[in-house]
Amino acid sequence: MRGLAAIGASLLLAGCAGVSVVPPDLKDKVDKKVSFLQVKASPLSYTGRLIVAGGMVLTATLLKQDGTRIEILELPLGEDYAPTGRLTDSQGRFLAFHKEFLDPATIPRGTRVTVVGEVTGSVTLPVDEVDYVYPTLAIKAVTVWPPKVPVWWGRPYPYFGAYWGPYWGPYWGPP
Repeated sequence: MRGLAAIGASLLLAGCAGVSVVPPDLKDKVDKKVSFLQVKASPLSYTGRLIVAGGMVLTATLLKQDGTRIEILELPLGEDYAPTGRLTDSQGRFLAFHKEFLDPATIPRGTRVTVVGEVTGSVTLPVDEVDYVYPTLAIKAVTVWPPKVPVWWGRPYPYFGAYWGPYWGPYWGPP
């Protein structure tokens, strides 16, 4: 009996541990003092620094020689490094480059991702009719988050329970 309790407790703790976004070998190398806004303002000043940034995938493109380029709309990160907030909370876009083949079908438009990457500078590309300066990151680790499921707060009726009857109220029968 104690063995089953120990197994149950360990499974519960493993389930509560969450997702490890930053690999253990990179935890000490990540510069937590550098924000995305600082990198966006001066990407060349932060070249070589390892940062954590995340947001929503806008496009994923296979490149002939350099692997995959992911265009990401930056979103604020929560305590667990998951992108949170509304799209209007974004501070801009950035490009993340994955040196190996990463199938764009696995990260479609709208997917929330968190990237641990090394700042490599910036690239200017057109966005509609404007030239946009993208900070660029070389991906060291990427986490793809599951889609958020809307929460329904209502109670399904009729509720059958110990104190509630099948007639939408707390009474079992006529008065």
